Amino acid sequence: MEDRVQKLEAKLGFDRIREMIADRCSTDYASSKVMEEQFISSAEKIRRRLILTDEMRLILMFEESFPTTGYIDAIPFLEPLQKEGSRIDTLSLGKLGTLIDTTRRIVHFFGSVKDGIYPNLKALSRSINVFPEVHRRIEQILDKYGDIKDSASDELFDIRKSIRSKEGTVSKRAAAILSQAQTAGIADSDAGVTIREGKYLIPVASASKRKLSGFVYGVSASGKTSFIEPAELIELENEIAELHFAEAREIERILMEFTEFLRPYIPELLAGAAFVGEMDFLMAKARTAMDMRAGMPIISDDSTLALRKARHPLLEKALVKEGRSIVPLTVKLDGPKHILLISGPNAGGKSVCLKTVGLLQYMFQWGMLIPTSETSELPVFERIAVSIGDDQSLENDLSTYSSFLADMKEMLASADSHTLVLIDEFGSGTEPAAGGAIAESILAELDRRGVYGVITTHYTNLKLYASGEGTGVLNGAMLFDAARIEPLFQLETGLPGNSFAFELARKMGLPEAIVHDAEARAGEEYVGIERNLRKIVRRRKALDEKLQKVKNTDKALEGLTAKYQKELEDIREQKRKILDSAKQEAEDIVKGAGKQVERTIREIKESQADKERTKAARQNLQGFLGALEAKKTKDEYIDRKLEKLQKKSAKKAPEAAPAPVQKQGMLKVGEKVKVLSSGMVGEVSRVSSKSVTIIIGSISSTMAPDAVERISSNEFREVSRKTFSKPLQKIDANITSRKLSFKPEIDLRGARLQEALEAVMHYCDDAQMLGIGTVRIIHGKGTGVLREEIQKYLRTMPGVASVTDEDIRHGGTGVTIVTFG
Repeated sequence: MEDRVQKLEAKLGFDRIREMIADRCSTDYASSKVMEEQFISSAEKIRRRLILTDEMRLILMFEESFPTTGYIDAIPFLEPLQKEGSRIDTLSLGKLGTLIDTTRRIVHFFGSVKDGIYPNLKALSRSINVFPEVHRRIEQILDKYGDIKDSASDELFDIRKSIRSKEGTVSKRAAAILSQAQTAGIADSDAGVTIREGKYLIPVASASKRKLSGFVYGVSASGKTSFIEPAELIELENEIAELHFAEAREIERILMEFTEFLRPYIPELLAGAAFVGEMDFLMAKARTAMDMRAGMPIISDDSTLALRKARHPLLEKALVKEGRSIVPLTVKLDGPKHILLISGPNAGGKSVCLKTVGLLQYMFQWGMLIPTSETSELPVFERIAVSIGDDQSLENDLSTYSSFLADMKEMLASADSHTLVLIDEFGSGTEPAAGGAIAESILAELDRRGVYGVITTHYTNLKLYASGEGTGVLNGAMLFDAARIEPLFQLETGLPGNSFAFELARKMGLPEAIVHDAEARAGEEYVGIERNLRKIVRRRKALDEKLQKVKNTDKALEGLTAKYQKELEDIREQKRKILDSAKQEAEDIVKGAGKQVERTIREIKESQADKERTKAARQNLQGFLGALEAKKTKDEYIDRKLEKLQKKSAKKAPEAAPAPVQKQGMLKVGEKVKVLSSGMVGEVSRVSSKSVTIIIGSISSTMAPDAVERISSNEFREVSRKTFSKPLQKIDANITSRKLSFKPEIDLRGARLQEALEAVMHYCDDAQMLGIGTVRIIHGKGTGVLREEIQKYLRTMPGVASVTDEDIRHGGTGVTIVTFG
């Protein structure tokens, strides 16, 4: 990153925002991207960055099924595997399993959501493969704890079966030898077989150690007990050692075979690893945004900068710790008024307003959600130029004012309508009259060019310039409670601010005579301007209160008018429906009455003057007419309709959004953790339900899962740097002496296999520690078994670059040349 950009970010405070986001990254890929991502001037790219972050924010808030664990770095071990002859190791194989599982869960999540939900993140996942066959093969090789399964190959199964059988035989024979020694009285009756470095040792009294055939491996601290490796077990242990070498070779073959199978898929696996890193990066941004209560602003298409209820995230965080709340900032700049000139008392919040605008604009063009109302609008600038703080330099012979002029020169060289300038304490640092004149001239030039800016000042001539007709500069004042002599930290635009210098002097206890004398020296004109400014502010406030009352009254009247208009429309609609219903009912009545009359006449005619039937027909007609007259005049339809309308208009109170759930989940191989008891950090290499194995430096340690906690990549790197930092190089006299006496060859002729291998191990360790590049191991030709086993063992040792036979003229196959890498 350029030095100029670093200084800009430091002055705005964005360097700390980067750190906040990086600290939430689980992978080095994501934390590196946080540090590499740059301020951009493409509206389309900004929109995409913001949308991706906002979609991830919504996922973390509302989607419990989205995977938030298992994010590991895989690119560092995948890239070398593209080279022919390379081989994956067991730990990396476990990490690869974690990566594929995490990728599968993420892709499955986006595949399960409906189209149109999180569309941009879903589009990112469409091209990602989940490699079920690779995952299946990993599960065939590794168990759930990250170890190679016995069933990984038939050969490995047979080797491990033989190892267990041999170890069982050795264990039984060692127990029998111990029993015999106890019977012979050379071992205590409560003694037990001791195992050290894979050797079965019998503890016997030192005085009787020659009565048991074998090799003395060590003695107790008191010297009374000797630990003897029985001679008859040595051959069995050699066989077990050979089986372990065979096991290592078979595991190497399995991993090599798997790597060959994996190699064609590595380009796609690298894309998957990058995808997981991108998700980790977006989660870090989204979680930081959630902490800030940030949202996505509107990208302005008419060069309007309108921040509504904006909050400085770093200041707000500091105030929350003190139990205080921040005063939100609302400010608007556009074409006609594109520069805000803020004035007011010291410590009144002028610089905070300036930095809030600058920081949020920078965060926005970096692609970060900002702590402001989502109705805020921000334009896209080509550049941001700042003059904040004192950049005086003794080396460059720059005073405070000289550094200010250097900043102005740089600004004026490139400032245009696509530039945002931020200038704190404009023109200060020199004689006020000259400084004010130069500042006014620079302000006029910036105004002429259409530059956007936020500027703080105390100069009255600049306030008067902003008050003039036809300028693009807008006055702004930091409000001050004159009664209590304290700032309110609120910005009011349209009026210049008052410095309240004399009032603050009185509050701080300066003698009244001195303050009065200062007012006299300032002159009536200055004091009058200040007084008039205060009067304007008071009258403006009173006018605003009256205007607010008028607005409230207008709003209430508008509400009543709308309400009555709605009721009138409802009544008209109901009247129309009632009339329609009445017409229909009248038609039905007329039709029914006509039918009833016709039926009555027909019955009378058919009865041929039969009095009873005529009487009955007339009674039926009278009953029909009586029912019509008795019908209730009240229309229940209207009541029912009104009730329906009331129910329809009633709105349910919106439910509160659920708080985001912190997901911990089971640890995965490859994730970074911290040991709670010691603060040491490491990487998970093996996981079970009851324990977790972590690698701390070059040490492997197993402990309970609740003894560690998952940490970010940054925290892991920082603690590792402190814990495992390279010590200062010192010349050790002992090492120098050992190096001088170190022999470049070792003669193992006549040694037994186990002794020879142990000697080779210690000899090679010393050689690497002393920085020896090449050594010779003389083992003789014999049957060739000793040469073969030594060379097999050497090829499994870390740090060994090559193992070859000596030139035939200098010993040939009887000597092995070892080169260290």
